[in-house]
Amino acid sequence: MKVFCTGASGYIGGSVAAHLVAAGHHVTGLVRSLEKADAVRIHGIQPLFGTLDDEECLVQAAQAADIVINAASADHKGAVVALTGALAGTGKLFIHTSGSSIVGTRAKGHRSDEIFDEDAPITASPARAARVALNEYILSHREKGSHPVIICPSLIYGLGHGAEPHSMQVPLLIALARKRGCAAHAGPGENVWSNVHIDDLVTLYALAIEKAPAGAFYFAENGENSMCEICEAINTMLGFDRPPSAMSMEEAASEWGEGVAEDTMGSNSRVRGVRARRQLDWEPKARDLLEEIEQGCYR
Repeated sequence: MKVFCTGASGYIGGSVAAHLVAAGHHVTGLVRSLEKADAVRIHGIQPLFGTLDDEECLVQAAQAADIVINAASADHKGAVVALTGALAGTGKLFIHTSGSSIVGTRAKGHRSDEIFDEDAPITASPARAARVALNEYILSHREKGSHPVIICPSLIYGLGHGAEPHSMQVPLLIALARKRGCAAHAGPGENVWSNVHIDDLVTLYALAIEKAPAGAFYFAENGENSMCEICEAINTMLGFDRPPSAMSMEEAASEWGEGVAEDTMGSNSRVRGVRARRQLDWEPKARDLLEEIEQGCYR
């Protein structure tokens, strides 16, 4: 199959694209620079120069492909409009990558007991309302002769197989721990995020290509941990023999920016990937997050 993938030099897109190349598919990946082009060629991906703002480039690439995977941005409406418009009436598969912060709330490091599966109604925070609306727009194209599918990962961890080897949250926490001599979380660190290993996530994309029905939405998770637990594992990995410290939200914002501090590091995002297991027979098998931190790629 001919696959067009945005974000092909990124953590998710690069890992998915590399897997599809290894499976025998021809993958074209959107890149913005010669450096990124060289990086994706190493994995057998054919680079296509352009950006998410290049409507004509996106349309032509989507029309030339059998499958389109958008893994560059969960929020870029212009790119989504161009890609879904190009695929309308073709019956082609369009997989869009969202993110489980759509169920998050600004909890300032406190725990929430709300858990969401794919059938649970979502009232998005103001910071994620546009993303939820974009997801609904994408799925509405099942009525327009295309085959939209959304995969919504939780916190992703593990070593990627694309040009970018790591995701955001865990490396940020590790970098901060090295800087401070001890891991630190936003607020009390009781907030909980579901999580998924990149290898299991890649498998989910492959299964979705094989058998996801039009209009399907899948959360991707295989466990959950509090930020305090994650920070404790980081201290163990780095050999820091003391408990993690708690930062004020103002201090966290000065380290990571307000959006990351409030909507990622201090929020809850607790989801259950019920539908992927039931519909696609997805069976996550990779090691859990705390073991990966203490014994795996982050060492």
